[in-house]
Amino acid sequence: MAKTEDAERGPNPVDRHVGLRIRMRRKELGISQERLAESIGLTFQQVQKYERAANRVSASKLWEMSKALAAPVGYFYDGLSDPAEPLAANGPRESMQDFLMTPEGIELAATFPKIPRGRVRRRILDLVRAMASEADAGAGED
Repeated sequence: MAKTEDAERGPNPVDRHVGLRIRMRRKELGISQERLAESIGLTFQQVQKYERAANRVSASKLWEMSKALAAPVGYFYDGLSDPAEPLAANGPRESMQDFLMTPEGIELAATFPKIPRGRVRRRILDLVRAMASEADAGAGED
């Protein structure tokens, strides 16, 4: 397959997932890209490229990253579907990854579980659903 065909399709879904998990773990620990990069002998730009899946993470760098982020290597693959099943492009999982790649998505994912009361979390979820329904209903009006 030609490189231009790969570029048109975008990053591989597995690479996107691994990059997202790197970013989520780094943010969870409060580690900057610079600090992570320094601990594994890279530039922060390279860490950015891994997180965005612009570059693939080699096995040896993933091993080093797992040590630096105090997570087992398998952590970076958690949540992927069974390899025997085909990956669905542009499905719900990919749109969730797109959301979690945003600063708001990362912050929401990190902050929401800190709300101790289930009733409050459900109310917030109800609010978000209502806002999303309004946005969907108003989409045809513009």
